[in-house]
Amino acid sequence: MTVNVNIHEAKTHLSRLLEQVAAGEHVVISKAGKPVADLVPHQAAPVRFGGLKGELAYDDDAFAGVDPDIQEMFYGRDDAAS
Repeated sequence: MTVNVNIHEAKTHLSRLLEQVAAGEHVVISKAGKPVADLVPHQAAPVRFGGLKGELAYDDDAFAGVDPDIQEMFYGRDDAAS
């Protein structure tokens, strides 16, 4: 079911409207009789790792640590160098 309210009603009854949205109702807020906003339940955006993989250019040397202990923390032990 769709609930239509004007801006004044939305400000006055926001808590109640949010409860209705959480219960699955569609709330439309209107200004001068014209719809301007929809109240909808929040949907968390999915986490996307690696979205820019291969898109950014950088110099590997820029991330090389000066301190061998710090470099080992980031890149692991280089047994070939030992």
